[in-house]
Amino acid sequence: MATDKTFSVAGISKFAGISKLNGSYKIRFANDIMRIKVLAKSGHEDIRLADLEGEFSKLEAARMILGMEDFADATAQATITEYLEDNAPKAAPVKAPVKAKAVKATAKVTEDEDAPF
Repeated sequence: MATDKTFSVAGISKFAGISKLNGSYKIRFANDIMRIKVLAKSGHEDIRLADLEGEFSKLEAARMILGMEDFADATAQATITEYLEDNAPKAAPVKAPVKAKAVKATAKVTEDEDAPF
């Protein structure tokens, strides 16, 4: 998510219209609780939105509503958890350390009578 948008309202709704999303729940973000009217007019059911205590990113807002009493049922928990899993920042893959190749040292040893050692 490469956006700095913040939201003061978050929740879930079930789309009951005619499409591939029929009957599926989805997490919703808004800046006004009156978003309920727009969702209801668009064919959504079981609309549950909560006013947050400030403005938060989508991930922060999702984490906040995950612990709220209004979203304690299994359907809401599954919807929010799925969103968090799908949108959580991915850790960069850890690269395996590069192994150094051993080099054989070859040297000629000669005996020199005039050598100091």
